[in-house]
Amino acid sequence: MNTRHLVDPELLPLIDLLPENAFTREALPTIRIESEGRFAFVGAPPIAAEVKVIAGEGGPLEVYWYDPAPGTKGRAALLHVHGGGMVIGSARSMQQGPSGIAAALGIPVASVEYRLAPEHPFPAPQQDCYAALKWLAASADELGIDPARIGITGESAGGGLAAATALMARDLGGPALAAQILTYPMLDHRSGSDPCPYGNPTTGEFVWTRAHNRFGWEALRGDYAADDAHKGWFSPSLAEDLAGLPPTWIGTGSLDLFLDEDLDYALRLVKAGVPVELHSYPGAIHAFNAVTEAAAAKAFTRDLLSAIARMLKV
Repeated sequence: MNTRHLVDPELLPLIDLLPENAFTREALPTIRIESEGRFAFVGAPPIAAEVKVIAGEGGPLEVYWYDPAPGTKGRAALLHVHGGGMVIGSARSMQQGPSGIAAALGIPVASVEYRLAPEHPFPAPQQDCYAALKWLAASADELGIDPARIGITGESAGGGLAAATALMARDLGGPALAAQILTYPMLDHRSGSDPCPYGNPTTGEFVWTRAHNRFGWEALRGDYAADDAHKGWFSPSLAEDLAGLPPTWIGTGSLDLFLDEDLDYALRLVKAGVPVELHSYPGAIHAFNAVTEAAAAKAFTRDLLSAIARMLKV
């Protein structure tokens, strides 16, 4: 089904800006280079990062630390997880988002350079995100943050990894999270594949397609069977119990491939007794907020920042 006529006209330039790359293992190195190059033109982030090196399951792990007021104590903080379909992107190249949040709200943000699939399949990316969360909480005094006001956020694959990290924190006894802020999160490995439970004909034509999604999830999965107690850490939609998760904000687009899984996850959270704020932006495709001057992107940014401020008591 052709859905171009359903796209918000202000967002149409995004379709032409992002090429229809066919994801294969052979093409992945080139796609990664092209992806990094697109972010090189964004310009310097509003707050420069201090790169901290922490201990991770797979060895030293970089965390990009954006601190708008070094030396201040008792602040809320965010752990940020970048997007990229589990296979591309980096905290090094994608600095504008976390730095912009830190500058807008005056709180520190840590962005984790997690390992990518397929070189590092599940559970490597999740382990890296969880290691960064544990470091953030354990270093609260040194970093000047309030351990009771730590949230986690991410976009696309980063949103899925943020949701997985929240599940890990609950299942492994902490650190406690005050909020999870999920931007069009990638939650369900079945989306776009034969066992997909959604079948929405109007989603997923642009930017991140069903074919892209199959590649990303297959790369992350490796030889994992997704049939044990940790399956929700791999694909959060598979988690059988969502009780005890932190208050949640979810923002997605009405034409995004992830719309249905995001709505389903939000409803399941509500049924589990988790406070949820949910936004679906009409005519919005995946990564729509990259068109920063579009009305939908401005509404998204307003809603995102106000939710973070409210949920973390900024």
